[in-house]
Amino acid sequence: MRHEGARFRQEKYDSGNPVVRALIGRFFARIGGTLGELKPESVLDAGCGEGEMLRRVTLPPGTRTVLLDRNPASSAQLLGSVDALPFASRSFDVVTCLEVLEHLRDPRPAVEELRRVARRAVVMSVPYEPYFRMGNLLRGKYLSRLGDHPEHVQHWNLRSFGAFLAVSFRDVRLTEAFPWIIACCRPDQH
Repeated sequence: MRHEGARFRQEKYDSGNPVVRALIGRFFARIGGTLGELKPESVLDAGCGEGEMLRRVTLPPGTRTVLLDRNPASSAQLLGSVDALPFASRSFDVVTCLEVLEHLRDPRPAVEELRRVARRAVVMSVPYEPYFRMGNLLRGKYLSRLGDHPEHVQHWNLRSFGAFLAVSFRDVRLTEAFPWIIACCRPDQH
């Protein structure tokens, strides 16, 4: 990542590589399609980073959005951690958490918190392994780690990510957005 004053941008979003740009564009188009189906009136983007999701995905006019991240250099409106969200239960129609879980030693508390604050759905994404690593190798990235990003401590494929999420959600819908997996999960309604 490179820092630009108080804000930062991940280099992948500025890539000149047309394949990378197409894959990222398709990823955000799928996220946008999922959110469009959900028609949320409120969205929490937990782990918002530089705010790329809201920059690329058009939400309905009037949608209340909150950006949260633990990094003070992010685009966050609120600083906080995904495993201890500072919101009451069922505070948001939809909670998004994109490209975060793979960085957490223990992602279960974060998933439980995301579920807790969501009324209708939680939309998450993770790298689709081993394809994400293979893509890194093809681009000449992280060669000494066989393409594994140095900050990724969790690695999932469709089956393992679905099984991981099924512990917390009654309804898990997985979509491939190569080289990512997108999950749209419905919490139990108590």
